[in-house]
Amino acid sequence: MNYDAKVTNRLKRIEGQLRAVLRMMEEDKDCKEVITQLSAIRSGVDRTIGVIVTDNLLECIKEADGDDQKMNQVVQEAINLVVKSR
Repeated sequence: MNYDAKVTNRLKRIEGQLRAVLRMMEEDKDCKEVITQLSAIRSGVDRTIGVIVTDNLLECIKEADGDDQKMNQVVQEAINLVVKSR
């Protein structure tokens, strides 16, 4: 699977948020602020997982080329990935 720039950019943003949280912890910032940022990171990761699964699902459906059994299998695998990530 090819990962496009939108996925890479999302992960770079998350990386920056993680660094900021570490810095906040080193500076003894209020736990509410840290938790707020960690929640934003989790949300960003969840959305990134969604983008990757969606892009992969679309690619796999195109490759299934009308084969209903293969399409059902691909959809089920995508659902399992999303459930597993929770």
